[in-house]
Amino acid sequence: MELTVLSICFAVLLLLGVPVAFSIGLASVATVLYAGIPIPIVFQKMVGGMQIFSFLAIPFFVFAGELMLYGGIADRIVRFANSLVGHVRGGLGMSNVIGCTLFGGVAGSPLADVSAMGSVMIPLMKKEGYDADYAVNVTTHAALVGALMPTSHNLIIFTLATTGIASVSVFSLILAGLIPALLLTICNLVAAYYVAVKRGYPTRGKFPGWKEVILSFLGAMPGLLIVVIILAGILSGIFTATESAATAVLWALLVTVLVYRSLSWKDFLKACAKACKTTGVVLLLIGISSAFGYFMALYEVPQKTGELMQSVTTNPWLIFLMINVLLFVLGTFLDMAATILICTPIFLPIAMHFGMDPAQFGIVMLINCALGLNTPPVGVTQFVGCAIGGVSVGQVMKSILPFYGALIACLMLVTYVPAFSLWLPNLLNAPK
Repeated sequence: MELTVLSICFAVLLLLGVPVAFSIGLASVATVLYAGIPIPIVFQKMVGGMQIFSFLAIPFFVFAGELMLYGGIADRIVRFANSLVGHVRGGLGMSNVIGCTLFGGVAGSPLADVSAMGSVMIPLMKKEGYDADYAVNVTTHAALVGALMPTSHNLIIFTLATTGIASVSVFSLILAGLIPALLLTICNLVAAYYVAVKRGYPTRGKFPGWKEVILSFLGAMPGLLIVVIILAGILSGIFTATESAATAVLWALLVTVLVYRSLSWKDFLKACAKACKTTGVVLLLIGISSAFGYFMALYEVPQKTGELMQSVTTNPWLIFLMINVLLFVLGTFLDMAATILICTPIFLPIAMHFGMDPAQFGIVMLINCALGLNTPPVGVTQFVGCAIGGVSVGQVMKSILPFYGALIACLMLVTYVPAFSLWLPNLLNAPK
């Protein structure tokens, strides 16, 4: 009965529009009162859930992303992307995909990616004759790659959500996300090109020459180096994954203040304020989800969910498909961090039971959460993209299928072909 109280309270509060963090917290309190458990247990679990050294990586990665967002990195990345593919049919859309991927690598946040690249590319694409819905779809879907990049704080959140279930190091998860990120970019490029050809978008000029490509790359390189620094530093043992986040902040400051000289004091304060706000929201979710997770473990939610799914089928392929569908549906209602924190303790044991590696599951989880970011009713990246493009969500949804298809194709490949996510960690003997 306690599990019923927990589930119904959480669902009803969400449907009433109560923020996710408060829905989780109030549902936990209601369960405590019904079960007669001392209320201080909720607060003990909340505080204990946030008192983990590795959480220091979250505010640092968030802050580094905000500095990159306000520091003018996007313009240089756009120039480099345009020099590569801007001359082919639908080249501006393909430039957008490459630009969003590269900026996602340094910012590590789909929302920051849409905000930075969208404000540059969407108006430019509309000016060049591209439809607004196409410009928005290209930008919002390409930005989702940022969730898999080494600077993504969601990677940290997942590794911490696995505590007590499996051993997954941040470095192994970073490596596991690199090839899927590349695969996702290729799928987005194919979708962007397909729609551009279908709609008859024109070519845009001629190839500017390798000199322009090299010059634009050199201009963007200081910002792009952050990914190389993080990977090389962890791989060589110079610093840990948590220390790499602090290194990312220092490098972001160095690039935006001393190299590009594009970060004003006003923008620096904006970056600080936005990073503090985001960190506060994430840590609140982590703390409350720790209490929520305690009750899920107490009332054996993962075991009962696994038994229910196995009563339907014991075929691993169908089990993985069911997990993907459930994660996608939940991701359309919950924030990315909330989905990771709530669903990992439930579905990871099931996936492991049927032979899926925890690192592989982490990438599957992140891709599903990224899809949710681009799907109403929560769909924050889509809402931001539509606001920049001056187009309705309904209009964008009418032409979203080719882009959705590209992401789902990537998701299926990562789900059913373990080598896409596990080859690099195994090759480099990444710690579990």
